[in-house]
Amino acid sequence: MRIVVALGGNALARRGDPMTADRLRANVRSTCEALAGLAREHELVITHGNGPQVGLLALQNLAYRDVAAYPLDILGAETQGMIGYVVQQELSNALDGERQVAGVITTTVVDENDPAFERPTKLIGPQYSAHDAAEAAAEYRWTIAKDGKAFRRVVPSPNPIRIVQAPLVKQLLDTDYLVVCVGGGGVPVRADAAEKRHYGVQAVVDKDLASAALAADLEADMLIMLTDGDFVSQHWGTPDQKDILTASADAIAELQFAEGSMQPKVDAAIRVARAGGRVLIGPLDRLDELMARTIGTEIRPELEQGIIYV
Repeated sequence: MRIVVALGGNALARRGDPMTADRLRANVRSTCEALAGLAREHELVITHGNGPQVGLLALQNLAYRDVAAYPLDILGAETQGMIGYVVQQELSNALDGERQVAGVITTTVVDENDPAFERPTKLIGPQYSAHDAAEAAAEYRWTIAKDGKAFRRVVPSPNPIRIVQAPLVKQLLDTDYLVVCVGGGGVPVRADAAEKRHYGVQAVVDKDLASAALAADLEADMLIMLTDGDFVSQHWGTPDQKDILTASADAIAELQFAEGSMQPKVDAAIRVARAGGRVLIGPLDRLDELMARTIGTEIRPELEQGIIYV
């Protein structure tokens, strides 16, 4: 099978962990060891988030005031190289060098008139207390939103139109490479048709939506979105919470989920399922159970019942 696996933030930086290089490598190592079985048997593309890391780089960037801060598109490319290098190396190590792993810096075409630029929702960087968040918002002119019991910076997250390097990724898969790409959703760019050029834009593309765009371009059989939740849940965190085992694309499209977290995953799943693929959303640390369908949520092109709850 041709499978795209999208790694959530917990695969790179678990909540409460210090955002150090050692913790990044340790988390990625355990993730790649869990993925080694899939990588041995299937055509595999690994994508990953970058929200905590790109926010941290932006903060470090602001600390040096002698030059203008680097823009988000360049910081996004930097995180692709940083995280992609570690994933590439640790996956190769987990496979004992049995297969070649290629890391590709990818760019994602977005619409510069996307309404997301007027309404930031993408959470990046570390968590703050209410007081520290208010100070950061005032000092850096950031938009701040709630993240659980804490607060984080939010930036525009436009809808991905296409992955520029998708044909290259397909060539690598066709020649038996494993591929790491679309880090942080890919570097967002606008396409100038008249000039036949691309230009970076100030945003962070959601990696799940970008992974769905890539999966569609590659005609992948399956998209797996690995997260820290056991299921996609309707009315999550309330007494009315209902965990979803299986759903059709059309049925789950009628439901609403949290913006900036679960909604992009569901939107990505709908895009892939409507193109004929299967989607699994579930916990990284129980990947075997997710594949066996004893945990996690599956979204299919069609399902007679519409939605099956746990």
